[in-house]
Amino acid sequence: MIDKIEISGHNYKVSDSFKKYATKRIGKLDRYLPHGNKKDVIMKLVISEVDHPHGNKYEISAAMEIPGGKVVTAKDECSNVFAGIDILEAKLKGQIRRFKLESTPHLSKKGLKSLFIKRG
Repeated sequence: MIDKIEISGHNYKVSDSFKKYATKRIGKLDRYLPHGNKKDVIMKLVISEVDHPHGNKYEISAAMEIPGGKVVTAKDECSNVFAGIDILEAKLKGQIRRFKLESTPHLSKKGLKSLFIKRG
């Protein structure tokens, strides 16, 4: 579970139920991180209310600072803040998986062949 989650609002008062929901959904993203990067992850969520002529919308932006200098960000605009958190979770999950594939060393094809060839 990600321990350091900062939730703030711009022109929006963040309720306790929203903080609890966001912490539950976003906090689970650490399971997709590489093992060495799970401890010191910092997550920042900013919710701002945007007035449009056809109705109010909320703009939710998230930034996840992963140790080693990597920052994963996502942004979404929606009419319901709870639905916006679900969308941000999916976006962040994809970016974290991509980061994990890039940062984790994989065995090359040559290395795999040497595992299956009998010697001697």
